[in-house]
Amino acid sequence: MKKLNILVVDDERSQREMLAGFLRSEGHFVGEAPNGEQAIQSVRDGYYDLLLLDYKMPGMDGTEVLKSVKQINPEIDVVMITAFGKIETAVEAMKTGALDYITKPVEFDELLLLVERVSERRTLIRENEILREHLGRQGISSDRIVFRNEKMGELLNMAGRVASSRATILLQGESGTGKELFARLIHNLSPRSAKQIIAVNCGALNENLLDSELFGHEKGAFTGATARRIGRFEEADGGTLFLDEVGELSAQVQVKLLRFLQEHEFQRLGGNQVLHADVRVISATNRDLEELVKEGRFRDDLFYRLKVVTISLPPLRERRDDIPLLIDHFIAHYARENAREIDGVSSEAMDMLLKYDYPGNVRELENIIERAVVIARGDVISVEDLPFRGIPEAAGAKGTDDGILRRSLEELERKLIVEAIEKSGGHQSRAAAQLGISERMLRYKLKKYGLKADQ
Repeated sequence: MKKLNILVVDDERSQREMLAGFLRSEGHFVGEAPNGEQAIQSVRDGYYDLLLLDYKMPGMDGTEVLKSVKQINPEIDVVMITAFGKIETAVEAMKTGALDYITKPVEFDELLLLVERVSERRTLIRENEILREHLGRQGISSDRIVFRNEKMGELLNMAGRVASSRATILLQGESGTGKELFARLIHNLSPRSAKQIIAVNCGALNENLLDSELFGHEKGAFTGATARRIGRFEEADGGTLFLDEVGELSAQVQVKLLRFLQEHEFQRLGGNQVLHADVRVISATNRDLEELVKEGRFRDDLFYRLKVVTISLPPLRERRDDIPLLIDHFIAHYARENAREIDGVSSEAMDMLLKYDYPGNVRELENIIERAVVIARGDVISVEDLPFRGIPEAAGAKGTDDGILRRSLEELERKLIVEAIEKSGGHQSRAAAQLGISERMLRYKLKKYGLKADQ
């Protein structure tokens, strides 16, 4: 675990010294501040990865300190320390920018897990910065890779790690989650980046046309085939072929694709010559291929050939912390494209945009912002500029902060853990992976809530 620079902020001297002493014993570099004013000055004067910030202090409270610290350095991770039972306070802090919260009396095991999470997160951020720098040196813009969400950061890191391999990659996720963007990122980071990436939508063509599109055809292969046609596999030789909506492949085309993946050879439609090509295949689907295999509609051997590495992109409703960043990105892009002066979004409009569930995901958000930029009457996008104004159900109550506030965060967390344990058949490692936490953190949570798992 990377050692961190940590600032402990607490007006109670005994509590502050206890936490600081424990963290120093774990090898971290720790500073102390007895109040909000000194904490802010410390952040101005030095570098910190993490602030452990007591909420209730004389003078400036934790939320005020949090806002000021984030203005000085938005990259600092802040964990709020709050009294047990003050869950609403913690939720408000997380809405303001806190990474997480911990309740008093602080349990050292839980504190260590939080610090470990921050350490892993900062390592991930640095690795992603290196990826962006690598893209920049290649002259490739990374502007479209917009995220704050930890899960998206992990997926970007995964894309960077598998890019140099020859392995096939399956991108899963709902429509509009950015599967083609990830495919192009992987290609651009790979040794094949000097060659082209060719995208084919497998759901847009019938069986014969798709066979011809992928593998080419000879003259006379079918009615209207008046000349030989070179297929996409030949065109992509040395590069990457991106097969979108791969779940729509017919049985015949599945057989030919499987042969290519196994032998790196194919034949044009209507031809006898065996051809070879060096092509890396990245496929994508918004369907459940495993279910299609069970139904006999997709070959199991092809399924396993396609999914050597699987990257599952989350829907936008599961990464709501990215919505403000994406809104700013799309406003800047479409304001420039349409020669408009748009400064931002009203608080009412932002509230509605944050609560909406986005069945069309990032693509739908982009469309909403483009439309709003074009029709906005002033220099700020308002509720009147949004397509779902006046429709209360469009502001999706599911998964919003208001819904969370009606229940204790701990009750919600316990429910999610129970569901993960049940789905994994009691396997801790699988349950931890489903929850996106370490096994160590899961073991702590199981003990905390009096739950059990088989192994």
